[in-house]
Amino acid sequence: MTTAPNPRLKSLPVTPNSPQAANPAAAAVTGGVPKGVAEGVPVAVRPDPQGGDGRRVVGFLRISAPGRNARPAAESFCFCGRHETARGQARVLALIADHSAHRATCPIQTEGRTAA
Repeated sequence: MTTAPNPRLKSLPVTPNSPQAANPAAAAVTGGVPKGVAEGVPVAVRPDPQGGDGRRVVGFLRISAPGRNARPAAESFCFCGRHETARGQARVLALIADHSAHRATCPIQTEGRTAA
């Protein structure tokens, strides 16, 4: 029995010794405005239509009350620099009231309002 010869690996049979010019690329066909994925959809990015109504987050109150027999905790944060935390039911309730009162006196939240 004779064995079949091993097939050659994928490679160039002979390495050229002289430099050769590369083949020129085909010229691109242009036909007007560049299109996106679908026909008629322009590629340019347009402004977001959901611009919003001008409101922004200035502060927040985070309350966590884990399961039974656990102490609740709260954190009050405002972009004016106020950052308060509380643990326990009585202190959390006081912080909630203080956070509500701060919204009326915060310099960031009252900057657009004028006294009547």
